[in-house]
Amino acid sequence: MRSLLRLPLLGLLCILSVVTQSAFASVLAIDYGSDWIKASLMKPGVPFDVLLNKDSKRKIQSSVGWKRNDRLFGSDAFNIAGRFPTDSFSSIKYLQGVPYNSETVAFFTSISPATLSPTSRGTVSLTRADPSSTQYTPEELVAMQFAYVKDLAEALAGEKVTDVIVTVPPFYTQFEKDAVVDAIEISGLKTVALINDGTAVAVNYAMTRSFPTPEHHIIYDAGASSVRATVVTFLTVPNDPKVSSMSTSKDSTHITVGGVGFDRKVGGTELDRRLRDILVEDFWRKHRKDIRTDKRGMAKLWKEAGRVKTILSANAEAVATVESVAFDIDFKTKVSRADFEDACVDLKGKWVQPIFDALQNAGMTMGNITSVIMAGGSSRTPMVQAAIKAAIGEEKLAWNVNADEAAVLGAALHGASLSRQFKTKEMKVTDISPYDIQVSYAAESTTSKSPRTIHTVVFPAGSKVGSKKTLTFKRKEDFGVRLGYKGVPVAGFPTDLLEVEITGITEAIGNLTEWGAVDPVVKATVMLSESGFVSVQSAVAFGEIKDDTITGKLKGLFGAGSATSEGGEETESVGGQTESSSATSSSGAASPTQTPVKGPNSIELKLNVKFPSIPPMTVSEKRKSRDKLLAVDNEEKAKQRKEEARNLLESYLYRVRDLLEEGGEQTPFMKCSKEEERRRIRQKLEETFGWLHDKADEAETWQLVEKRSTLESLERPIVHRYKEIEEFPRALNNSQMWNWSTRLFLTEAKTNLEAEEASGAPSKYTHEDLAALEKTLVEHEIWLNENVEKQKGVKMNEDPVVESEEMRRRAKKLEEHLQRLVKRKVPLRRKTTTTTTTSTGTSGSPKESASGHDEL
Repeated sequence: MRSLLRLPLLGLLCILSVVTQSAFASVLAIDYGSDWIKASLMKPGVPFDVLLNKDSKRKIQSSVGWKRNDRLFGSDAFNIAGRFPTDSFSSIKYLQGVPYNSETVAFFTSISPATLSPTSRGTVSLTRADPSSTQYTPEELVAMQFAYVKDLAEALAGEKVTDVIVTVPPFYTQFEKDAVVDAIEISGLKTVALINDGTAVAVNYAMTRSFPTPEHHIIYDAGASSVRATVVTFLTVPNDPKVSSMSTSKDSTHITVGGVGFDRKVGGTELDRRLRDILVEDFWRKHRKDIRTDKRGMAKLWKEAGRVKTILSANAEAVATVESVAFDIDFKTKVSRADFEDACVDLKGKWVQPIFDALQNAGMTMGNITSVIMAGGSSRTPMVQAAIKAAIGEEKLAWNVNADEAAVLGAALHGASLSRQFKTKEMKVTDISPYDIQVSYAAESTTSKSPRTIHTVVFPAGSKVGSKKTLTFKRKEDFGVRLGYKGVPVAGFPTDLLEVEITGITEAIGNLTEWGAVDPVVKATVMLSESGFVSVQSAVAFGEIKDDTITGKLKGLFGAGSATSEGGEETESVGGQTESSSATSSSGAASPTQTPVKGPNSIELKLNVKFPSIPPMTVSEKRKSRDKLLAVDNEEKAKQRKEEARNLLESYLYRVRDLLEEGGEQTPFMKCSKEEERRRIRQKLEETFGWLHDKADEAETWQLVEKRSTLESLERPIVHRYKEIEEFPRALNNSQMWNWSTRLFLTEAKTNLEAEEASGAPSKYTHEDLAALEKTLVEHEIWLNENVEKQKGVKMNEDPVVESEEMRRRAKKLEEHLQRLVKRKVPLRRKTTTTTTTSTGTSGSPKESASGHDEL
């Protein structure tokens, strides 16, 4: 539920949080990029590192695709684009929560051959080239990738993994964040938090460092889809043991984001696009054919452009080679770094501008900055580095974090802060929101004219996440408010986030007035959660009820009823009136400053939330998508079971064939089998081979298993004979050992029993005990001798007279009988009590001695 995410995640403020209600056994962190996915698992007992994929690679290509009916992930999905261009989906991050008619979708169509169509929510869906033209939303395709990472994490953890923290760019709108959370829920995971990727890098940077004095750094993250710059202040302060009694460190590191800057159109993908266009133009120049009409050819050139870009990062020239790229043409050309950089010359200033935007938003200059920490894969591109060095100087650049893995490792450490299972360095993280968020509502009108709309910015750009504000309205009837961005956050995106109808006002105001409240008002609490979601948390009708008793007057005299601010609320001036983060009503009257807490002076109101532009997925829509993905998973598992059954059957057939044809008459199989048995097996083998060739593709899994079981039933008696030949000597030796041990025990026990009876000492056994054991022994010896003699006349290809298992069972019976006597304890000797008789008669009366006998 989105409302859960919009609540303040106080656990993000310290690495060792005690606020959370439950301790997570493990936390999965995912850094989901346009090109690559990096993941890390935090679990007690598991080394903290980047999660490896099934090929032991530290990063996974952000692709999902189908090779006919087989679903593929990572590099496998990306590499099939040249053969199945409309069934391989990459760079899906561009489409998260994006309107269908936006510039972002237009850009995506320039880099991807995928077939797009609008959804009922106004977003995008992608269509497969299968017979059913199956459509998937970006949320569903991303959920598949999250589920794939989840499976990798569970294989490492050895248990279920449900809690996840995911990185997002700082410029993500609420629509895009909704799409991320929806994908998480569809995948079967649970969102712990979303964290800005620049902030995650800052957490990773601070883990092994201390900052006795404030240091200001810029996290510069050049990724595939965008460039981001984040101004961060680091400061290490001593912990107050009274406040942080569970801290594992004497100090706490405060990480405060001061400003962000970004460019959503510049990144590694744009470089790939321009390099691909160079190849397209060269193909036209050489062959006079428009390769842009061939989706397979364009997909092949896209892959080659990425390879050439990597080579040009370290070399002045690179040769692009694609066999049969299109029209049965083998394409080969040389690309120089100079030509590539000339094609990207207009981007030079765009690489650097986010740094200056972040500084301006933070109110700083480069003189305040200690270093620019480089992160992101595109930060290794020479033209990017040259642009930054020219703008700010090489001495400011710092390469002291892993450009690819810093974000996911920082996110994992941040996710661990929500669990009591982990003890790490204590850090307090404070992030900000990049957009102005305003509340809009209709002013009360006393005329028949349409009421004017009042707009009030409640969270200006740069507001701290995890804060809330109170809006105060002097209303007596139900009304609605809208929350949205003041300006268009991205070209083609809507500004309205949600619409909230506040109802039950008339009755609540009437009740407060009847109770003696003076000028009751409506107070609504607006929240900006730690993950950057804005919502209306609650609304109440509030009125100050006068208490005319002596106690009430004394409270008023000493200020007990004065307004206070709590829970991170701020007091600001809106519309010329001083309020507690409030908006004035049309009357212009000043609002009271009391916090809207449900109690004697307040009545809770009902909220009806609607999404006027791009709504998040509903519960039923997510359930439907979840079922859709589960059906795909189950189909794949059924296919895997069938493939496994087929492989087992095929390998079994070849093994049996080898037993029949190889080794001659001296092999164990030949020695232990009859000619008739081999004939039946050979006949069934030929029959099954024919069936496998003709009908196995259409067969069900149970049919494959049944075919193997039928052959196994023919082979089983032969295998059993061979195993019995091997086991018989061991079983016989075991039986004879217990016969010998029992006979030895009886001899010693009888001797000891006679000696003990002669001396009057207690004995562990009786004659009856030993007789019973001897009877069991004799019966076992007779049975064993008789059956061993019978077994000597049995041939190797005949069933045994006596099974080794029966021999062990009978020997076990003798063993248990023997062990019961061996473990028996010797009974204690009875002690004779000593008594003294005192005579009241003559001195000659008898007196009992200490030995218990009468003494005369």
